[in-house]
Amino acid sequence: MNVTTPKNLSGFEVGYDIPALPGMAEADIQTPCLVLDLDALERNIRKMGEAAKAMGVRHRVHGKMHKSVDVALLQERLGGSCGVCCQKVSEAEAFVRGGIKDVLVSNQVRDPAKIDRLARLPKLGARTIVCVDDLANVADLSAAAVRHGTTIECLVEIDCGAGRCGVKTTPEVVAIAQAIAAAPGLKFSGIQAYQGAMQHMELYEDRKAKIDAAVAQVKDAVAGLKAVGLTCDIVGGAGTGSYYFEGASGVYNELQCGSYAFMDADYGRIRDKDGKRIDEGEWENALFILTSVMSHAKADKAIVDAGLKAQSVDSGLPVVFGRSDVKYLKCSDEHGVIEDPSGVLKVNDKLRLVPGHCDPTCNVHDWYVGVRGGKVEVVWPISARGKAY
Repeated sequence: MNVTTPKNLSGFEVGYDIPALPGMAEADIQTPCLVLDLDALERNIRKMGEAAKAMGVRHRVHGKMHKSVDVALLQERLGGSCGVCCQKVSEAEAFVRGGIKDVLVSNQVRDPAKIDRLARLPKLGARTIVCVDDLANVADLSAAAVRHGTTIECLVEIDCGAGRCGVKTTPEVVAIAQAIAAAPGLKFSGIQAYQGAMQHMELYEDRKAKIDAAVAQVKDAVAGLKAVGLTCDIVGGAGTGSYYFEGASGVYNELQCGSYAFMDADYGRIRDKDGKRIDEGEWENALFILTSVMSHAKADKAIVDAGLKAQSVDSGLPVVFGRSDVKYLKCSDEHGVIEDPSGVLKVNDKLRLVPGHCDPTCNVHDWYVGVRGGKVEVVWPISARGKAY
């Protein structure tokens, strides 16, 4: 069940169970928490939907970024997304249970218990797709699908530069695809080819060079499959840093962008084709950690309540949004240190922080507080928070 209305939230206590309730003033939101600028979020979603449509490709939004059924449904409604991709079976199940009808686990599933859960997802009414990079996995997936009387669609994953999962040669792709096509309960549906290692490369030209190599590899694999009579319904990949390359490639037909909807400080630093930061025109910051000043005992430093437990700093520290007079310097478990050389901040002042990395930051919170015009409009649960199985 989605918890999205004041009626469903009536049993929750602000400051204990939940950071805010719909109708509250933004100034009264309890911190630290995640705040969504709904206007910016909706503009980002519409813009990506229009871009995909203009390129003649589908957009399968990446649910691992926000882990929210409500955001995924918004992306479906406003951006025309065709479905969701996830990284884990439990994450996929959270989206299916929330009403998403087309889900790809863009990862390998090898544990028998996880395979069994995957094979049951179609019974909940969802198209269910998974990635495969090993012939041995095919038999296990097939046995589970037959046992439950369901169909699991499979994509052969290509390692096109990320250096993680996936096979590297066209003969390997063809061999796995043929095994899938011959296996009871399975359907060969195409290729997964996400080049994740280059998404945060700063220069447009450097990202393009990496994707050009990936596109050539994918084209060769598609030709090899066609030669043995196999066609691809899905050739998927692409991220916020590269979607325009894959979308115009003539071979990819599904984009898998995630961070574009929220943006974070690390992605914001990369440059578009004109050398401009992508958070200065292409995409807007829509996700913030709202934090409050809790101490100003030092004249030149303010201490806020958003430390390590409110965010992930693997991709760098957060950036104070919309201000150049103060700077987030460092953090410990429960405290963030703000450089305030002119002493402009005071206790209980609130700041919006742009997280360094949105995906793992979202996963440490339970709620999104959606604001518009200074008021709390919605409070959405982070539906798949902690679903790492």
